[in-house]
Amino acid sequence: MFFIDTIELEGLGNRHYLAGGTDTAVAVDPPRDFDQVLAAAARRGVRITHVVETHIHNDYVTGGMELARVTGAAYLVPAGAHVSFARVPVSDGDTVTVDAGLVLRAVATPGHTPHHTAYVLEEQGTAVAAFTGGSLLIGTVGRPDLVEPRLTEELARAQHASAHRLAAELPDATAVLPTHGFGSFCSSAQAEGDHTTIGREESANTALTTDVGSFVAEILAGLEDVPAYYAHMGPANAAGPAPVDLTPPAVADAGEIADRLAAGEWVVDLRNRVACAEGHVAGSFNFEADGKIATYPAWMIPWGKPVTLLAESPEQLTAAQRELVRVGIDRPAAAVGTAQEWTDEGTSLASFPRSTFAGLAGQGTEHVVVLDVRRDSERADGHIEGSVHIPVHQLHQRLGEVPAGTVWVHCAGGMRAGIAASLLDAAGRDVVAVDDGFDSATAAGLPVVTG
Repeated sequence: MFFIDTIELEGLGNRHYLAGGTDTAVAVDPPRDFDQVLAAAARRGVRITHVVETHIHNDYVTGGMELARVTGAAYLVPAGAHVSFARVPVSDGDTVTVDAGLVLRAVATPGHTPHHTAYVLEEQGTAVAAFTGGSLLIGTVGRPDLVEPRLTEELARAQHASAHRLAAELPDATAVLPTHGFGSFCSSAQAEGDHTTIGREESANTALTTDVGSFVAEILAGLEDVPAYYAHMGPANAAGPAPVDLTPPAVADAGEIADRLAAGEWVVDLRNRVACAEGHVAGSFNFEADGKIATYPAWMIPWGKPVTLLAESPEQLTAAQRELVRVGIDRPAAAVGTAQEWTDEGTSLASFPRSTFAGLAGQGTEHVVVLDVRRDSERADGHIEGSVHIPVHQLHQRLGEVPAGTVWVHCAGGMRAGIAASLLDAAGRDVVAVDDGFDSATAAGLPVVTG
């Protein structure tokens, strides 16, 4: 008998796995804060003997090297990956015994990266699961443009070939267990569904249902901006990440917060967008702890700039700190764990109004600026006629392009509009955050056009 436990990190849209038998197990693509992996092994009563990487990751800092050190496990990394640490290089066809009757076989699947390797779990010689990393995902594949622009088309063709190899070599019932595809920007499209098999992918995955030319053209046309912090993840993982440090950061008082803002540092308000709009420290930026707290701050904050976190509770602060170390924001410069400590007595908080698309329709769009901060593909599917378009991850660098006047800012659901509204408010603009689903724009009578 074998088991496979899934460890899901919703913030980054990734899954990590622990698989094994009665006594021993292998960890696949572990996150930097790997205590959940250790906890899963403890619950199973197994020892982790192998840690494997499908590729050098671009979207998060791996915990693989440190997990292997802590557990004494062998650390398996694709042989083609250029790394600066000792590891067991893995090539196509290599096998390791995970437990009695349970073998892990490496399958070269270039495409997401040149060295990408999937691992097939075989029980008594029969393939039961494939850990496909950023290769074959649910209904799609990992994006091929994260390594080098000149290699993108070549890697897209390799993705197609790798998907077909897996489909040809593995039984239809084999479970497909990818790392990416659940909201990760490493995926070329959003995964459809929660679980899948090789047989299901053969009928649903565009890599397996279209010819290589059509597939490459489609995937290249659909690629969007790469999160800026990805440029730092690959080198960090190739060098060997430092052990994670989740000890509490230094506590800031109201005076220090003001000083850090005056110095041009980023002060991040972790509360929900409703609370932030109602009252926040002037100059702070709102990144909801319940939103993509790892993705958007890492994407937008200039790399290495000090960050101070403002939380409404110690628990919220701890959770956010854990999310941020996964993308290399290792140590907040300072933090405050309760809202009561943010300002000196008598200091007033800043605020801005919130509304809906119905509110915008009632106001009328003639004398205000309507700012759309969604991604290009979202806008192409429909946008408010006459609106200005600046994706939220570009807004902090393009504030000067926002026309004069009161800005009504919207996204698809409200979270990104909250980020954008806080940036505009900090820049001294009059702003209204549209906290509403974009489907409501048409219902409200606003002119929505496509293209």
